[in-house]
Amino acid sequence: MIERCSVPFMLGRALCLVFSLFVFMAIFITDAGANPSVTLHYIERVIDRPPVLSNLHAMPEDQGLIGARLGVADVNATGKFTNHEINLIEHILHPEDSLADLAKDINAESMLIIANLPVDDLLELANFPWKNDVVIINTIEKDNSLRSEKCHQNVLHTIPSRAMLSDSLAQFLLLKRWQKWFLIEGGQVGDQQFASALRNSAKKFGAEIVGDKKWLFDADMRRNAQSEVPPFTQGSEYDVVVVADESGDFGDYLLYHTWYPRPVVGTQGMFPVAWHPVVEQYGATQLQNRFKKLAKRPMNDVDYAAWLAVSSVGEAIIRGNKKSASDIKTYLLSDAFRVAAFKGRALTFRPWSGQMRQPIPLVHRGAVVSMSPQPGFLHQRTELDTLGLDTNNVARCGEE
Repeated sequence: MIERCSVPFMLGRALCLVFSLFVFMAIFITDAGANPSVTLHYIERVIDRPPVLSNLHAMPEDQGLIGARLGVADVNATGKFTNHEINLIEHILHPEDSLADLAKDINAESMLIIANLPVDDLLELANFPWKNDVVIINTIEKDNSLRSEKCHQNVLHTIPSRAMLSDSLAQFLLLKRWQKWFLIEGGQVGDQQFASALRNSAKKFGAEIVGDKKWLFDADMRRNAQSEVPPFTQGSEYDVVVVADESGDFGDYLLYHTWYPRPVVGTQGMFPVAWHPVVEQYGATQLQNRFKKLAKRPMNDVDYAAWLAVSSVGEAIIRGNKKSASDIKTYLLSDAFRVAAFKGRALTFRPWSGQMRQPIPLVHRGAVVSMSPQPGFLHQRTELDTLGLDTNNVARCGEE
């Protein structure tokens, strides 16, 4: 530290100040250079997805991976000024590949993992007997149980839970005074879980489900929607049709065919999502453009969650000057952590469940309709905690 710099003229004092700044930067960079790089493992399982009636919105094969790569590029662009760097190692598992064998191969001093994995794989990875500390960031699975009864101390989530998505939708519907819902549930496991989340949200915010049906048709709705959907949606008068069809099997064919002329929301029509190509506010366009340049396609929610996971680790490394998995996790769950994520406010993690708090855009295919949490929904900590599972819903995921 330079204690004094005696120069008689203002110009000399300015030069002295600059010199002092260079000395400080040299000391900081030298200290950071002791261990500048951190290894981040990206693990993805390739899933054989069942066919659906509409192929217009097929999931890209590289979803998540490109988001992680962009996150690393962004972090390293900033980290070069402080001599910090993330090295990304990519592991793509096919259906027949063993996750346990991969975990044995990469079991090292301290592990940081971005997990684009189905629930069973994620739980297997979390329960693996790691030699040392491990932090796993889930970027694809929205299952509420991963944030409650199946939660793990070493697993964080940058993808919103289904409870967060359903709550964000319910708040908007209540604000519009669309309190009577006609709920239609698909036959896939994800559909059933999202429908359950919607029922919980209706109870939480005071909506009434006046119709609740399962979609059992297996016919091609491209030809039959006009004749099949109106009688299927006949019943007590409702304000809105709420659909749970995550795979896109039938939901698009409900629009303009319901018995009453009502809006369709949920997984089709207007839907809640972590990220979408139509999100442009708060500087999001620059992220969209950089991703599109890299991927040659738009950014989706899984891409965004992977980018956000890497960006969060980058904040811990650069701002927090953390290196080990244990120190990074402690920093991510602390009050000191904030990450800017093009959603109009800094994002943080919930320490009791590992879920990242974040606003949820409500969109249709062409534009953003709104952003939840909605005005007037209050919480003792932050209005972001009106979305999803609060501390009273979590059984064993750590302290508040």
